[in-house]
Amino acid sequence: MFALVDCNNFYASCERLFRPELRGKPVVVLSNNDGCVIARSQESKDLGIKMGTPWHFIQKEMKHLGVVQASSNYTLYADISARVMQNLARFTPNIEVYSIDESFLDLSGFSVCKTNLNAYGRLIRKTVLRNTGIPVGVGIAPTKTLAKIANKLSKKSKGVCVLNTPEKITEALQDFPIEDIWGIGGASAKKLWLKDIKTALHLREQPLDWVQKTFTIQGARMWYELHGRSCLPLSQVFERKKGVCTSRAFGKLTDNYGELEEATTNYASRLSEKLRKDRSCATLLSVRLLTNQFRKELPQIYPVVLIKLPHPTNNTLDLVKYSLEGLKKVYVKGYLFLKVELLATGLIPESEVQLNLFESYKGKERNKVSEVMDRLNLHFGKGTLRIATEGKTHAWTMRRQFLSPSFTTKWEDIIRVG
Repeated sequence: MFALVDCNNFYASCERLFRPELRGKPVVVLSNNDGCVIARSQESKDLGIKMGTPWHFIQKEMKHLGVVQASSNYTLYADISARVMQNLARFTPNIEVYSIDESFLDLSGFSVCKTNLNAYGRLIRKTVLRNTGIPVGVGIAPTKTLAKIANKLSKKSKGVCVLNTPEKITEALQDFPIEDIWGIGGASAKKLWLKDIKTALHLREQPLDWVQKTFTIQGARMWYELHGRSCLPLSQVFERKKGVCTSRAFGKLTDNYGELEEATTNYASRLSEKLRKDRSCATLLSVRLLTNQFRKELPQIYPVVLIKLPHPTNNTLDLVKYSLEGLKKVYVKGYLFLKVELLATGLIPESEVQLNLFESYKGKERNKVSEVMDRLNLHFGKGTLRIATEGKTHAWTMRRQFLSPSFTTKWEDIIRVG
């Protein structure tokens, strides 16, 4: 048996966690630069607010309806997510963190008795809510695909749904929309609608040969999973990333080379931190500048350069150096740029780095500098120690007008009682 535990309206729930005055009010979380709606509370959904709606289009209307907006605070969300996952790990030794707000739990060995599984699901909900303040839904079923379906249905059954008998599974699939099945995309759903296949039960009733021919091996696995035969095991092995990217839109368009240099240094520092966290080294570095494609009245250009690094690296000094060299090559006067994008590819494990016979290697010294920076920034706060070209005050930084405090990661933002 598998359980899928999903945080309800996660970003909005995080915003409400330390602001109880928001409970019961419609809340939306906005994307970078306060652009589009990327998360909604249930009250906002009930008002008909759609995902991806540009905020400036609906801002005045939403103000009259009492909608509260919040800038995305990913540092807060990541920390709350880690706390939720730590609590879930108490219920089984086998857990797959599928995304920032959902995890699969392996419940092998548990009784399929309705009372036990329902009680265990309620215990999971109660424990996570008590220890983190985040409400969750729990779906339990024999396969991961069915657990996904059970989780969606849990919203209508007091937060827990257990599909542990053939009769319950068939009843659940009977009215479950085909487009909501895990793994069915928009194009596939349209193809199935043309065949008059509109529910999960309709898909399960199709011949396996037809499903496999239409959707290849992935479709066959889905078909088996809908029949209660597990084909998607829990993934607990760390999969190394094929590429790591840092890119955020600026708070304003800029043609100032000094500002672009600051942003590039900042992004390169963050890129190196991500690589060190994954214990990976990059062999290729792509540097790209982008104008705003939605400003049709402005000239557009998207210059990019690919740099083959002399040796695999993940230290800050090397990546900043090569990123700035790339910036010089792609910068063109006369254009207003919206963002800079750094992409590290050709990743290899730190333990497999081979040096270049024809290049001098200063990696050991520079790696030590990066380690010292990581330790100091972890202890005293992010950005305490930085590269000089990153600057101190950033005119280009993205807009976050409605940003909530970092309640759990900054000493000055921790709530004081009494």
